[in-house]
Amino acid sequence: MLELDRVARHFGQAVACQDVTFTVRHGEVMGLAGAGSTTVLRLAAGLLQPDAGEVRRTGERVSYLPADGGLYPRMRVLDQLVYVARLHGAELNDALRAAETWAARFGLRDRHADLVRQLSATAHARLRLAAVLTPYPDVLVLDEPFTGLDEATANLLAEVLRERAAAGASVLVTCEDLELVEGLCDRACVLHNGRVVKEGTVDGLLASARQELVVDAPHAPGGWADALPGVTVLAVHKGLVRLALAAGTDDQKVLAAAIATGPVRGFTRLRPRLSDLFDDVVTTG
Repeated sequence: MLELDRVARHFGQAVACQDVTFTVRHGEVMGLAGAGSTTVLRLAAGLLQPDAGEVRRTGERVSYLPADGGLYPRMRVLDQLVYVARLHGAELNDALRAAETWAARFGLRDRHADLVRQLSATAHARLRLAAVLTPYPDVLVLDEPFTGLDEATANLLAEVLRERAAAGASVLVTCEDLELVEGLCDRACVLHNGRVVKEGTVDGLLASARQELVVDAPHAPGGWADALPGVTVLAVHKGLVRLALAAGTDDQKVLAAAIATGPVRGFTRLRPRLSDLFDDVVTTG
């Protein structure tokens, strides 16, 4: 388990994060987004010490994947993986088995003897992922691991992270693509100016995200929805009106108002997105 309890970190007079509290449970993938995420990630991994608060980790093995770098260009592929496993305390034979397993999983079985600097960009990215997984960490902390990956590697990584969580690991990952967070993560934490503004299950956060409707009322006069309580007009285009509904607003009252203007050819509730929630909390924060 990974717990951050009222954690703060400053760099001189700049506040990188303040009063950050969340828990990544065993068997759980948590997504982290927003300003301050990289600092929080480094605190979680133990690479930085907090100025206030406490970071608690259970389990002996913590693996950290930085946003870039982390490999030795003059080492050979298999040696790099064995070296990482040994750093985490594995005996040589166990390290060799783990290195061979993860090299094969990431399509590097035939590249064991290649120097890291000789790898293509795709193979290099796959080796970085294999390296962070080779120690079979109890806590896995990854900074933007999907950035720059081809689709096949991104899909493989998502599959592997879910597998490691199912095996009991605690996984914390930053990701700019919030749609990917929706599909991968059990929980998410949104930061703004280094503070937690939203945290919870992905389903719970989506339920709290703004609700949007698209109404097709071709004969409605302009501005028909402007005065509806709890309704914000986001866009109007050729009779299609996109509306945002505040929490608790009854969409049936919106429908009734639209019908009062004439025929309604479409009334569609859009799927809520974490990106909308993020935009809203950043705007209001």
